[in-house]
Amino acid sequence: MDLLKSFYLWNIGCQMNRADAARLSEALERRGYLATREPREADLLILNTCVVRQSAEDKVVGRLSSLKSLKQGNDRMLLVMGCFVDDVEELAETYPFVDAFFAPSDIASVLEYVDHKDRRRAHGGPLDDPLSAPEIAEQVPISYGCDHHCTYCIVALRRGRQQSRPVAEIRRDVEELVSRGAREITLLGQNVDDYGSDLPGGVTLSTVLRAIHDTDGLWRIRFLTSHPQEMTDEIITTATGLPKLCESWELPIQSGDDDVLRRMGRGYTVAHFRDLVNRIRAATAPRDCAINTDIIVGFPGETAEQFQRTLDLVREVRFDVVHVAAYSPRPGTVAARLVDDVPAAEKERRRAAIEEAQTEIAAEINAQLLGRDVELLVDGFQGGRWRGRTRTNKLVFFDADGNAPGAGVGAGANWLGHLVQARITWTGPWSMRAYKPRLLR
Repeated sequence: MDLLKSFYLWNIGCQMNRADAARLSEALERRGYLATREPREADLLILNTCVVRQSAEDKVVGRLSSLKSLKQGNDRMLLVMGCFVDDVEELAETYPFVDAFFAPSDIASVLEYVDHKDRRRAHGGPLDDPLSAPEIAEQVPISYGCDHHCTYCIVALRRGRQQSRPVAEIRRDVEELVSRGAREITLLGQNVDDYGSDLPGGVTLSTVLRAIHDTDGLWRIRFLTSHPQEMTDEIITTATGLPKLCESWELPIQSGDDDVLRRMGRGYTVAHFRDLVNRIRAATAPRDCAINTDIIVGFPGETAEQFQRTLDLVREVRFDVVHVAAYSPRPGTVAARLVDDVPAAEKERRRAAIEEAQTEIAAEINAQLLGRDVELLVDGFQGGRWRGRTRTNKLVFFDADGNAPGAGVGAGANWLGHLVQARITWTGPWSMRAYKPRLLR
């Protein structure tokens, strides 16, 4: 292989991983690499990994095994980064066909390694090929790591203490993405509400929100993931007072029982969470407001009564979206030392019960939008229809009718990247349909 010219990047996991993958892809494109969806066509293979659950780790191991044969008889590079990377010596012994391992979000070291191996540097350095266009909705990390010690979570062990990025650096990233076509930015942090606690000068998440709000061409802003213990009245007031901030909140509750929350090391009570939701909804009114959450069922020691309290809380709070997962022990965490005493079949029953209740709730919430006009940011074309999202992050599909700017796919009209208003004609728990789109900008 005389010249590295293509790369395959496989990504799994959280929003932070997706943001890291996007930044790494962009940096490789700046160096003249072309992305490919076929591993066998790539000179550079990169896996960005996750082990937050056993199912994710199993997928990483499976993908690594599937790529082993592509390393035989050639000199393509295979690099692994992300939360799968812990004991590098042990990993190197187990997977000798991997060229190098890198810690989560350590994009700089990946690029340094690639640059060192890339023979093009002897011929004048990186190429200046144009970058691919960003997505309409992009993500920008504002901090890495986490200072919380939830007993079930491996993220803090793999990503380390919180490291907040400087405000000016974040603002430059946002401005660059918007200048290239992004219209919505989601600010990311493992615990986004705690941003700035490790920086001088008293900067907070509110500081970042105000710093990027007036960026020309930026229409919408979101942030995640929040921690109920760190969500302050200042953040609520700032977010509800800035017009570009979307009325969608990611607030993981994890359990509806105080004893389980204590064993999880979450640092708050159900009463605190309930009060927080009420304050957010009151501050947002009369506008619609979406509250999304995460729940773990089958945590060690969770009784049937404790699970029932979680199910009751779901029905009481009426979340817009619930991400529910069955507990799986993660090596090295405190919870891994507890007896995993809830049988797998019971975990699945509890998970299904949450999903069943949430499906009914989501259908009822979305049904309230039937016949209403909603604002959509169009971010794709799927299944013969345009796809957009409301400010509360609800998925809406509509047919193009020609009243759009320019030409393109979809009955000759191209709505991609535009803000439109459309009337909801059908609702389901996970998506909706609309008609008569009207261009806003």
